[in-house]
Amino acid sequence: MQSQFLAAINQLADEKNIPRGVVLDIVKAALKTAYRKDYGNKDQNIDVEIDEKTESTTVILIKKVVKKVENPDLEMSLAEAKKVKKNARVGNDIKMDVTPIGYGRIAAQSAKQVIIQRIQEAERDLMYENFKDRENELINALVHRVENNQVFVDLGKITTVLPYEHQIPGERYYGGQRIKIYLDKVIKTTKGPQLLISRTHPSLVKKLMELEIPEIKDKIVEIKGVARDAGVRCKIAVASKDEKVDPIGACVGQKGVRVQNITNELHGERIDVIEWAANEEEYLRRALAPAEVSKIVLNQQDRRAAVYVTSEQRALAIGKQGQNVRLASILTGWEVDILDISEMPEEKAKLKQQKQEVMDIGSLGLAPETVAKLATANLALVEQIKGLNAKDLQSVEGITAEEAEQIVEVLKKVK
Repeated sequence: MQSQFLAAINQLADEKNIPRGVVLDIVKAALKTAYRKDYGNKDQNIDVEIDEKTESTTVILIKKVVKKVENPDLEMSLAEAKKVKKNARVGNDIKMDVTPIGYGRIAAQSAKQVIIQRIQEAERDLMYENFKDRENELINALVHRVENNQVFVDLGKITTVLPYEHQIPGERYYGGQRIKIYLDKVIKTTKGPQLLISRTHPSLVKKLMELEIPEIKDKIVEIKGVARDAGVRCKIAVASKDEKVDPIGACVGQKGVRVQNITNELHGERIDVIEWAANEEEYLRRALAPAEVSKIVLNQQDRRAAVYVTSEQRALAIGKQGQNVRLASILTGWEVDILDISEMPEEKAKLKQQKQEVMDIGSLGLAPETVAKLATANLALVEQIKGLNAKDLQSVEGITAEEAEQIVEVLKKVK
């Protein structure tokens, strides 16, 4: 069995991308466990030697030579030791070959589960060592296989799962497909290290832009914020550190080729690039593009913005299923309320004034005779008599002193 056994070790090391020495140590540990279980006990000091030249496995029982034996599993008397080694002395470690006949075949069967478990542990440790310093990086991946909603991706001899909630909605995955993923975090769990990978994380867009746009990679253009609805739409705010460089032009590229490459990588996701502004009101205006904003009122304490638009721009500002306003809110860090321009305090006052100007005298509740006298004098609207006193009203033909007083009192109630 030896030749097959060592060949299997070599194959395992290659397939799992684990150093051969690590696999040998795992196998030795498993063989020790198997021997203790089948032939000895857990208290014994056992070692296993694998001779790669002769491809033979030897089980060694180690006992310390003592004057008085208190633990037979670990100790032996000097007299017993001399039977094994003539020049043995107290304090020496005596090694004895206790390899059972046919041990290799039996041990291989007994150690199988232990070896599998240890190999899995070694794989997890290797995964952690390879990726612990690669958090917040863009990683090239190869889709290994797809099972229902589970997408298994190969990250270079290490396969992990791209969770359903981190897959771009509507994107189809297939074996052999090359994709770019974002490594968010590497977490150590009781089941080993866990790679948190994503195709929906906002930072994936940042990393793709760094890859595609030299000005961002060289830190001439800075990404100030990203708000993303994966697979549908993304808003990115950029700013230039060089006044000669147009940040939007640099990101979009000639004929839009740069941003189009990113869109293609993200299953057709629309990328809106806006220029960042230090002024928060202006930043909000740009974030809500393509909608045109009439006025913005900021509540700094609650970080809430009342954004007023015309009725024609309202649907554009809100966006399909609220997408435009939601992304603008995430991008700027402001809670945004889209309001009709008619709801502005000054607009309300203006409308109220207009209503008063066209208010008919007949709506004031005056006696029909009084209304008729005012109409005869071409005073049919409230605005025409507002501000007149009783004396002025008595100059109107037919209006008595009593009627004039009644008109003045009624006008006082008009707001």
